[in-house]
Amino acid sequence: MDLSFVVIQILTGLASASSLFIIASGLTLVFGVTRIVNFAHGSLYMLGAYFAATIISRLLDLHYGPVSFWCGVLLAALGVGALGVVMEVVLLRRIYRAPELFQLLATFGVVLIVQDVVLKVFGPQDILGPRAPGLRAPVEILGRRFPSYELVMIAAGPTVLGLLWLLLRKTRFGVLVRAATQDREMVGALGVNQRLLFTGTLFLGAFLAGLGGALQIPKSPATPRMDLDIIAEAFVVTVIGGMGSIPGAFLAAIMIGQLQAFGILIFPKVTLVLVFLLMALVLVVRPYGLLGRPEGPAPAHAAAFNGAPRPWGPTERRIALGTVAALALLPLAGDAYLLKVATEILILGLLAFSLHFLVGTGGLVSFGHAAYFGLGAYGAALACKHLSLPMELALPLAPIAAALGAAVVGFFVVRLSGIYLAMLTLAAAQILYAVAFQWVEVTGGDNGLVGIWPSSWASDRTIYYYLTLAFSVAAIAALRHAIYAPFGYSLRATRDSELRADAIGIDVRQQRWLSFILAGSAAGLAGGLYVFLKGSIDPSALGIPVSVDALTMLLLGGLQTVMGPVVGAAVLHGLKDQIMPLTDLWRLFLGCSIIVLVLLFPNGLVGAYEALRLSSTATKGAASARRREPDGAQSRPRAPLEALARSRASGAGGETSKADETV
Repeated sequence: MDLSFVVIQILTGLASASSLFIIASGLTLVFGVTRIVNFAHGSLYMLGAYFAATIISRLLDLHYGPVSFWCGVLLAALGVGALGVVMEVVLLRRIYRAPELFQLLATFGVVLIVQDVVLKVFGPQDILGPRAPGLRAPVEILGRRFPSYELVMIAAGPTVLGLLWLLLRKTRFGVLVRAATQDREMVGALGVNQRLLFTGTLFLGAFLAGLGGALQIPKSPATPRMDLDIIAEAFVVTVIGGMGSIPGAFLAAIMIGQLQAFGILIFPKVTLVLVFLLMALVLVVRPYGLLGRPEGPAPAHAAAFNGAPRPWGPTERRIALGTVAALALLPLAGDAYLLKVATEILILGLLAFSLHFLVGTGGLVSFGHAAYFGLGAYGAALACKHLSLPMELALPLAPIAAALGAAVVGFFVVRLSGIYLAMLTLAAAQILYAVAFQWVEVTGGDNGLVGIWPSSWASDRTIYYYLTLAFSVAAIAALRHAIYAPFGYSLRATRDSELRADAIGIDVRQQRWLSFILAGSAAGLAGGLYVFLKGSIDPSALGIPVSVDALTMLLLGGLQTVMGPVVGAAVLHGLKDQIMPLTDLWRLFLGCSIIVLVLLFPNGLVGAYEALRLSSTATKGAASARRREPDGAQSRPRAPLEALARSRASGAGGETSKADETV
């Protein structure tokens, strides 16, 4: 490579880095102040591109020259900023106190809504934006041509960095933003209007996302798929730099831009995975990012998982047995299509339950749980395809392959906490996705592996349904037993207080590592059952949408319940099955349904049922106690100890809480 070529590649990497930084700076600002993992940031970027392509074209028709282009970019960014304010006021303001995962789920609902709105308003075709006036001719650098607009993009990143520095250092709003990044509770205690501060931060973050999308128009068209394409890279930049650190995001963007510019030349076979390899390496060496601050031993989201799940009473046991009996009798009343849907729900329920074991019991949030689902599917499929093994021998390899993968990933992941742990699991899933996509000789690449069918005795849909039912129920029962076993109690101890668990002799990392292996093997079994149901497998089984679906099922059912994930899987898959055939706007309806469920049932559907049942039980117990009192006793004031005894008597199932024992 001669010097001129190297210089051109460096400049190309810097242009890409500037674009990434502008987008990621908004994401890191929003997280630093509000602690919201805004999955809809990519949608705001996409809207900025569509707004710019539309507005600039209209303004250029007025023949104002370059002023029209830059005014169009600014108006597009301001329009997206206004939409960010609407999203904050209508949705996010209502769930600031909710667990971070519920906020992630709500913003994912916004992603689905925006996708269908964009398709309805702008159409499915790509929209080519106008080129920047006065910047159409290339410039010559060391004898090679280089796009002049790329030079503008190179300057845009440092310019935005400088303006953000001035805003954060020289204005009252910036001082409050920096203070909220350090300790937002203290900022509220000092009398600062947090609502106004959060609204302003969402406007600034959305404005930067829209600006990044608008500046891309002269380089690439606006497409309905660009939201999910950019959000992963934006998260990577934010995490590598350190959540909440603007200079860290700038440094990370430069590293990623140069890695992409030269990686395609040096490592052409692993171009899809280079960025995530870099993130994994940085997090292993520096668990809180390049310029981030270490998190405390108790992550911010840990409060969402506090409390042990209540053992089943007679009512729950009857419901569980009745459900299993109804599932066993389903083939007698259902047709082939219903059996297919029920089989898929059982598989997805097992996947969601395995994730619940990590998140609900261990407090370990995984954004890449699809990795183990895909490893199990590929493990069984490769055994059938390349080793010619029958289903009876290939299916047991699915949980084994997934458990081995989870053991490797978990060894590095358990050192981290909070959002950094979640992002390292995402990096692992994306690395495996890239391997499956590019290792064509073994995995079939994008085409995948086909012809992976059950053995002849299990080829009947009814028999395979019973086989799936047996494996799913057995695996879920085993995981549920582990939750109430001593291992489950020690795992919850590491979740609730890592320092106290370590002080009493619990090996925190070992417990978490074992939980990764156990949950991964269960997800791998679900993947093995899935591949024999579908008859094929491709890299999409390892993709981000599968991980997001698993989280959605978990949260819809209820994070603090044991069987909530299974209910969530049935609800989500049922919504997709019922809505998708009826309308092309199924994402819009699904996204609205998710947001409504998050707002109305913050504890999930099963959690809402549990709260209603406990409230009803307490009310009936109190009424029964009043009826048993002698005449005139109701008017007599109760002593504190008597009132405590009454409250214990009206509790759920007569159980005493830890607070009661302390009293």
